[in-house]
Amino acid sequence: MKKEARYLVPGDYMADPSVHVFNGKVYIYPSHDWESGVPENDNGDHFNMKDYHVFSTDDVMHGEVTDHGVVLRVEDVPWAGRQLWDCDVAFKDGKYYMYFPMKDRNDVFHMGVAISDRPEGPFTPQPDPIKGSYSIDPAVFRDDDGSYYMYFGGIWGGQLQRYRDNKAVEHPSLPEGDEPALPGRVVRLADDMLEFAEEPKPVVVVDADGKPLTASDPHRFFEASWMHKYNGKYYFSYSTGDTHFLCYATGDNPYGPFTYQGVILTPVVGWTTHHSIVEYKGKWYLFHHDCVPSNGKTWLRSLKVVELEYDADGKIITIDGGAE
Repeated sequence: MKKEARYLVPGDYMADPSVHVFNGKVYIYPSHDWESGVPENDNGDHFNMKDYHVFSTDDVMHGEVTDHGVVLRVEDVPWAGRQLWDCDVAFKDGKYYMYFPMKDRNDVFHMGVAISDRPEGPFTPQPDPIKGSYSIDPAVFRDDDGSYYMYFGGIWGGQLQRYRDNKAVEHPSLPEGDEPALPGRVVRLADDMLEFAEEPKPVVVVDADGKPLTASDPHRFFEASWMHKYNGKYYFSYSTGDTHFLCYATGDNPYGPFTYQGVILTPVVGWTTHHSIVEYKGKWYLFHHDCVPSNGKTWLRSLKVVELEYDADGKIITIDGGAE
């Protein structure tokens, strides 16, 4: 379905939006694409990604979008190496917790935590990354019982293939063909929101027969996890990366398994997209990005939003991403 979409920050290149409703407003937490002058590669080195901004609005499709400025920089983080990729923010007991992936000085991704008294920041980072953390794309979900879960993981530049059973391996590899696809991860957060409360677990996406999607399936997980609930069901959504879909699967608990349901967004113009799904004022919205405004220049990305709809059975109606 072709729907009206809106570019949210036309004056800058922002991507990977994580979106939440705090204090009656929509807050957008994106990554920030800067040209680095490095040739394009799968590690994302052509994007400098040296800081985060926060944006807010009270009218998603037509209202003013406020830029609250830079809220965290690479140089603010004591353990920093480089590259602030996709982040997310959660609220608990009067504090806002920003979870961010960053490469340490050995070029290995870990998850950091930064804290603020306000949703618009600025955020003050903790001195060390979360113990046992790895890979990229944290998405934090608050369940109805008050528990918080982080979904994370990304293949290739996201380094997920370097780990098995939460331990780094000497020889990274990816499954192939009819082997089960490499899954993302989910972990419950500790009460203080600063550590993992358990060992991360695989997020398995299965077909209608209960079999895990294979590595060759164009709808298998690649990166960009998101979790939301609709009519009591858990909707796990994700990017398929090199096949350029946003897909979703549903389950009965935060750990899954999740049964594959379909495509949310067909391919956009540009590299792999990234998204979040949020309800605001009785409507559902899909936030994502594409590369149309940059005219393909190193695939610099721009934030978009489009209204999301469900059918009577709770199926998400597929949106046309615009790529030919």
